[in-house]
Amino acid sequence: MQVDYEALKQLTGKVIESCIYVHKELGPGLFESVYEEVLCYRFLKQGLNFERQVGIPVVFEGVNMEMGFRSDIIVEKTLIIEIKSIEAIAPVHKKQLLTYLKLANMPVGLLINFNEELLKNGIKRILNTQR
Repeated sequence: MQVDYEALKQLTGKVIESCIYVHKELGPGLFESVYEEVLCYRFLKQGLNFERQVGIPVVFEGVNMEMGFRSDIIVEKTLIIEIKSIEAIAPVHKKQLLTYLKLANMPVGLLINFNEELLKNGIKRILNTQR
């Protein structure tokens, strides 16, 4: 599948703008579920297509294991958003999102930690280069 990198750049930009807006309005320290709810409201207002808490199966040795993981938000069937509200993003969180991208065969993900004073310090963009 061919990836339109310009469209991905625009989409991730829109999503990051929404995250920054939500963070400015609500601040850090809330539950992840609150940020997810408010972000989805913003996406609705922007006309973005998204799904919440989507179960992604794992296929192991040719067997579909049904539920491998549950993504927080998938935007436009191309971008996985993993929401955190934690002290700090650890390397394992980036690896986790990369694994999600590979399992879902999606090109890009955003790891967003809303528990930062400045949200830009809590945004990590992860590319799936194995597509």
